[in-house]
Amino acid sequence: MTLKQVKKHLAKVEVLKFQLPDGSIVPAHFHVTEVGQVTKDFMDCGGTLRHEKVVNFQLWNADDIDHRLQPKKLKNIIQLSETKLFIDDRLEVEVEYQGDTIGKYYLGFNDGKFQLVNTLTDCLAKDKCGIPEPESAEQNSVCSPESGCC
Repeated sequence: MTLKQVKKHLAKVEVLKFQLPDGSIVPAHFHVTEVGQVTKDFMDCGGTLRHEKVVNFQLWNADDIDHRLQPKKLKNIIQLSETKLFIDDRLEVEVEYQGDTIGKYYLGFNDGKFQLVNTLTDCLAKDKCGIPEPESAEQNSVCSPESGCC
């Protein structure tokens, strides 16, 4: 989901709810502690230089259970971040949330709730690593020692 889409949804909801992949809801007293722009420059295992840029939200649960972040307040935080950080609202949004460790999620929206969608790792150079396109997720995790990608 892009930042532009997030802002459209914020204009339509009265209460902010984020739902985890297991169906549970992030406690209502969460805070958005960061709205940022993250740039990642890297080389994949096939030697291709890559550049990624996303908008990042960090959700945090505080001991302060009496306050609730309202949609309008989050929209104001986003707008200030866009201005100060020169964020393009066409960028995809990723969310960090503390579980057993910090989890990184894609963002969706369904039934009035923002959905935290699991992210997955992947080989970005399957053709150079000799890995055929998988027919199933199980095949995707196999990397032959002869392929040179590991």
